[in-house]
Amino acid sequence: MKAAVLNEANQPMTIDEVDLDAPVAGEAKVRVVAAGVCHSDLHFIDGVYPTRFPTILGHEVAGIVEEVGPGVANVAPGDRVILGFVQPCGTCRFCAEGRPAICQNPARTRTSSNPARTRNGEPVSAMTNVGGFAEYSITPATGLVKVPDDVSLDIAALVGCSVTTGYGAVVNTAQVRPGSSVAVIGAGGVGLNIIQSARLAGAERIIAVDMAEHKLATAREFGATDVVNAKEDDPIVKVRELTGGGADYTFEAIGLKVTAEQAYEMAGRGGTAVIVGMIPPTDQLTIASSIWLQEKTLKGSFYGSARFQLDMPRILNLYRQGKLNLDALVSRRYPLAEINEAFDALRAGEVSRSVLTIGSE
Repeated sequence: MKAAVLNEANQPMTIDEVDLDAPVAGEAKVRVVAAGVCHSDLHFIDGVYPTRFPTILGHEVAGIVEEVGPGVANVAPGDRVILGFVQPCGTCRFCAEGRPAICQNPARTRTSSNPARTRNGEPVSAMTNVGGFAEYSITPATGLVKVPDDVSLDIAALVGCSVTTGYGAVVNTAQVRPGSSVAVIGAGGVGLNIIQSARLAGAERIIAVDMAEHKLATAREFGATDVVNAKEDDPIVKVRELTGGGADYTFEAIGLKVTAEQAYEMAGRGGTAVIVGMIPPTDQLTIASSIWLQEKTLKGSFYGSARFQLDMPRILNLYRQGKLNLDALVSRRYPLAEINEAFDALRAGEVSRSVLTIGSE
């Protein structure tokens, strides 16, 4: 199969022939139809997060099941699926508590001596056991969620990461209340989904913070009632002014130490600041010691605290009902061969979300 392989950080990916093993017990082979171009992938390309090279990135993916290994009963060949980038075990403490996103024992179907992907006989790793920047994926089947026939797979792919992450941060992690005020730092793919989910949750005031005017304009289309250009105004001061002291809920959707600290400062007394972005692992946040006095909450949200088999179908149904706008998230579509150009556009802030069209439905 053809795959985009990252051979080392800060270098373009190469389109190479990669051999794919047959699925073993617990696995499914999926023909990839579409994959989103996500900032999380960019962290690995730019060397902000470590990984094993060579590797195939791509974790926001949808496709069609072609083959399943022994013991797989939740999907069958022909099923249209989202490939979740966490494949929960279903039995650990967190899975039992309904928190599969932070499963402590995610499915492991491969060892270093039995790789699913090889190039010239050498193992090729796969991001989050998905490796979706390729024509096919071998992945643990517990991460697969079925997609209705009337939802296109290029849209369903977005639900595999950015939509679920944004929606879940609002609905599951923060549990935003009707009539509340919300500030969102970063109006990219995840931020836009936080904004439209906050609107759906009944937030009265939704403030989008970004440094790009075109992104702020898009944020208004997704439900932002106010926008703050952080190039022109101090975002903390501005949010406090707009909310009368600070927002009830703030969300950081970029992945930077400075914006995470700003999210905390923007939250008002008794408010909740939610860190959604992938902050570099070497960075340490500094927050005011008065957290106890103001009864603020600072918390993280991984994958929108999602319960995949519940939340993803709900999101797809909200889309089908016209309550979530997923079509307008896609700024551009690229073939797999232009993957490096797609990431250049993401790095330059030109797009909300790009989708790689890898196969046909």
